[in-house]
Amino acid sequence: MSDSTAAPASRHAFVTGASRGIGASIAAALAAEGAKVSLVGRDAARLAEVAAGLGGANRAIPIVADVTDTAAVKEAFAAARRQFGPVHILVNNAGQAAAATFANTDEALWNRIIGVNLTGTYLCTREAVPDMLQAGFGRVVNIASIAGLRGAAYISAYATSKHAVIGFTRSLALEYATRNITVNAVCPGYTDTEIVKRAVDNIMRKTGRSESEAMATLTATNPQGRLIAPAEVSNAVLWLCRPGTESVTGQSIVIAGGEVTT
Repeated sequence: MSDSTAAPASRHAFVTGASRGIGASIAAALAAEGAKVSLVGRDAARLAEVAAGLGGANRAIPIVADVTDTAAVKEAFAAARRQFGPVHILVNNAGQAAAATFANTDEALWNRIIGVNLTGTYLCTREAVPDMLQAGFGRVVNIASIAGLRGAAYISAYATSKHAVIGFTRSLALEYATRNITVNAVCPGYTDTEIVKRAVDNIMRKTGRSESEAMATLTATNPQGRLIAPAEVSNAVLWLCRPGTESVTGQSIVIAGGEVTT
């Protein structure tokens, strides 16, 4: 059995959606603790920039892959193992969001959102768990959403995918509770990322509201009245990977300025 108290410094972390925003912040936080990080995403140039900023090939490598593609996921894990060995920490961060009325949520939109947010999480976790079982240590952190706990109008596909991620998290946490593998979800509210910037632009275009008015629409549910910073999410992920959190599993940790869910 591996030492359950070992810090991220001795671990290999595999982070999806790592080219920007929350994913890049998580990768930087893990690397700062000494972890070797495999950065996975679809934007080769951005991934290379993030990897270079984390110290290059000895510390972080970029891997271009579509998490909805089974063969691509297998190849990504193979490349990661060739560089850094077995995967000990998996952060399923890759995700997409889209707003549409239910009547306008066609199969293409539905399948795209479910594919990235849910199927991608399943495929990556399926690849990582055997490494964790062999090592006697594993940390899986799924980036869900506050929408996965309460839902919201006009995002039925997104909210459904994130509810499912939380169900997946709880089920695996119970299945591996005695194997020193913890599985948790982190559920941010609206976070200062490119996805939110696109949401603001969409509100402005469809409603004619100003940028500040559109932003106020998004921050209205946050009791602190603000967007979440990516570093606040990465700090929660890092905590879940540090020693002392061995009994924290199956949880949905809300990072949303005090928003309370039932």
